[in-house]
Amino acid sequence: MREEICKQLWALADPNYQKFSQKLIPEGKNILGVRLPALRKIAKGIAKSDWKSYLQAAGDDSFEEITLQGLVIGYISIPLESRLTLIKNFVPKIDNWGICDTFCGTLKFNSEDKAILWDFLGPFFQDNRPFFLRFAIVMLFKFIDGERVDSIFSILSTVRQDHRHVTLAKAWLIAECCVHFPEKTIAFLGVQALDPSTQNVAIQKIMESFRIDALTKAKIRQLKQKCPRDGVP
Repeated sequence: MREEICKQLWALADPNYQKFSQKLIPEGKNILGVRLPALRKIAKGIAKSDWKSYLQAAGDDSFEEITLQGLVIGYISIPLESRLTLIKNFVPKIDNWGICDTFCGTLKFNSEDKAILWDFLGPFFQDNRPFFLRFAIVMLFKFIDGERVDSIFSILSTVRQDHRHVTLAKAWLIAECCVHFPEKTIAFLGVQALDPSTQNVAIQKIMESFRIDALTKAKIRQLKQKCPRDGVP
């Protein structure tokens, strides 16, 4: 099956899209240039067939092959515990933000599964590998609600990894929390539990959002910190 899938991927490769993707995801290894809708279509077909054989034989030779595995894991119909096992085995393959965010966005969980998923994510926040952390942080988007937003902020204050894509994920998540819980976000940023760089990137993301009102932005703008390394606020 893998040989046939690889032939499909090569047939769908677009040199122009490849160049675009390489600029957008410079960390991506061996990007062929297959557009995401085409990958999703292939993944859905695999998910309805012998997906077990595919995942066992799948290779990691290209960005698209790894992305495809993540999509299949998201599309197959299996019990929660089985999916979590596949997720755990897949996360070490994530080495760039593109694969990470596509994978996380494809994973869907019922509300009754959230407690188990929350516990599952816990150990990832103790792992200092950048894309283990980015995976876990992006998965927290599924928990932005009144029940867990304070816990999200608590977790973010403990993550001390300065990798660019971890910082950006934290900032992105905080900005999204601000859309739904502006006062809680203001309070969190006000205690300055984040390092200055992450705090300022989060504030920048909030300023760029069209879903956050001007008054909230004005309050948050005042919370910008001075970064020791550059000496400017």
